[in-house]
Amino acid sequence: MTDQLITADLVDLDLPSTSRQAAVAALAERLAKAGRVTDLAQFLDDIEAREQQMATGLEGGIGIPHCRSAAVTVPSLAFGRSTTGVDFGAEDGPATLVFMIAAPEGGNTDHMTVLAALARRLVRKAFKQELLDATDAAAVADYIQKEVGA
Repeated sequence: MTDQLITADLVDLDLPSTSRQAAVAALAERLAKAGRVTDLAQFLDDIEAREQQMATGLEGGIGIPHCRSAAVTVPSLAFGRSTTGVDFGAEDGPATLVFMIAAPEGGNTDHMTVLAALARRLVRKAFKQELLDATDAAAVADYIQKEVGA
């Protein structure tokens, strides 16, 4: 396993945006293919349960679906960019930048640390612009890892 929070295979620069579920499933499948999620159905159920508690859309076109799950093997972050936007329940409209935080169940507060680091970066226009303009998944993964990774 890697101690990288995010790698190029966890980046989708053309996220399907037909629905929140489709976008979430696309990112979750990347986590499963990378061996970071062992049970895709369980993980999707856990993400959806968290989403039902409170929408994870933030102002400024950001979605941060996240959960703790027994299906997660290592703290991970998947990133997706949508050209048309995905509705994560933010008052100002759909999310074009989606960050999925996957944390192992019973793990420590790693995912809260990641969430806090991400929130601090997302208020910076340059951080968001870098992600909106990016054309290379590996460069995006390196950039996010450098900015947010522990």
